[in-house]
Amino acid sequence: MNEQQRIESKQVKNANSSDKKSAKDYSKYFEQVITAPSLKDAKKRGKEEVKYHNDFSIPEQFRGMGEGRKFYIRTYGCQMNEHDTEVMAGIFLALGYEPTDNTEDANVILLNTCAIRENAENKVFGELGHLKALKMEKPDLLLGVCGCMSQEESVVNKILKTYQQVDMIFGTHNIHRLPNILHEAYMSKEMVVEVWSKEGDVIENLPKVRRGKIKAWVNIMYGCDKFCTYCIVPYTRGKERSRRPEEIIQEVRHLAAQGYQEITLLGQNVNAYGKDIEDMKYGLGDLMDELRKIDIPRIRFTTSHPRDFDDHLIEILAKRGNLMDHIHLPVQSGSTEVLKIMARKYTREQYLELVRKIKAAIPDVALSTDIIVGYPNETDEQFEETLSLYREVGFEIAYTFIYSPREGTPAAKMQDNVPMEVKKERLQRLNNLVNELSAEAMKKYVGQVVDVLVEGESKNNPDVLAGYTSKNKLVNFMAPKSAIGKIVKVKITDAKTWSLNGEMIEELEAAEVK
Repeated sequence: MNEQQRIESKQVKNANSSDKKSAKDYSKYFEQVITAPSLKDAKKRGKEEVKYHNDFSIPEQFRGMGEGRKFYIRTYGCQMNEHDTEVMAGIFLALGYEPTDNTEDANVILLNTCAIRENAENKVFGELGHLKALKMEKPDLLLGVCGCMSQEESVVNKILKTYQQVDMIFGTHNIHRLPNILHEAYMSKEMVVEVWSKEGDVIENLPKVRRGKIKAWVNIMYGCDKFCTYCIVPYTRGKERSRRPEEIIQEVRHLAAQGYQEITLLGQNVNAYGKDIEDMKYGLGDLMDELRKIDIPRIRFTTSHPRDFDDHLIEILAKRGNLMDHIHLPVQSGSTEVLKIMARKYTREQYLELVRKIKAAIPDVALSTDIIVGYPNETDEQFEETLSLYREVGFEIAYTFIYSPREGTPAAKMQDNVPMEVKKERLQRLNNLVNELSAEAMKKYVGQVVDVLVEGESKNNPDVLAGYTSKNKLVNFMAPKSAIGKIVKVKITDAKTWSLNGEMIEELEAAEVK
């Protein structure tokens, strides 16, 4: 029986509700097909060795699997998920699939999910509901759920129980096994679930499909060992595993040779990079020091944890050059007492001392942050401490959130004792402050000439181009389309709360000459 015949056979069996296994056979079958996540196992941080592979290739038996088929990936969440989507898209192309932006044209649909907040999960479940009708119209459609939600035991149980239209579930540690998972989904008449609770190995040489040729994500490490009490990431992404520096440097050099203008180094806790590399003493500062010598205009990194932001990294960032003068440094709260409940393992005073060191080394640095309001037991006085810290640091932007419990985290067991109306009021007050300081920071740019990396057309006006400064400020300005992908000089003429307007200097000079 060839593969197409097997697929057709599977469709017939799925359509025939009378064709059911006995309960005993069904249970045995699931033991073979399902590798489900375990929260208990995910909490473990054993000493088992993480293997390093730099020889990934598409197995010969799967080559051509996607001929005549199209794939669609919808991505939710952080930059790491965006990068994972780039890898999966690369694998799909290597298998012979073609990309599509239309779910109705797709033969495979993947939802690459985020577990950081409840709202993100609700969006995914809502989308699964919408896709049920499409699945009924196209029974040969493969529908999959991957990403961080797939690593949650409760989510997988809910999908198994409620969303029978899903064909496959796989996690964050086994993306490289996508060809095998697709093959099994085509052949099996039951849902295929492969989610590893143990951290995956570090896999090099994975294909990637990056969007455009201007900016690129470069993953340098996986996982997080910080275990903040509100955060599910250490359970969904596993323990910290670093890529070898030579592999990262080679990737960045390759991107520079292709003409990329900016790279962002990624990690759930990016400045813990290198701590798990046993045969050498090598950290993020060492990596940045080597990368700044590569001929690529801009280098950034995200996301930092204050505990791991060491003096050596600050020293290297102060050398500037292609190392950008914008740092995202999540504080989460301005209260030492709340930070202790969050298990952030630093105090308000220690955070402010770190900021002082950074500003002393890089006086014009732009700082951004993340803040959670309404954490269990947060008092009015403790929230006021967050407001005062925000002013004292002088953040130029913040991503603000109302606390919501995530099942499986220590905070979920705490009494969520701050009323929702109080949470909303605090968020509004914080956002008012964020808007105020952002507007103040933007006004300082009026009359200045800044370097802007032009990314493309403005979302609101195709005749206007948009790009970002070294400090990550959005600038809109009139310019020819030939400026896209270049770093150009723009004179700022007008400042808004979250963006700047300007005029391209080269165009002005050309007009003056005429």
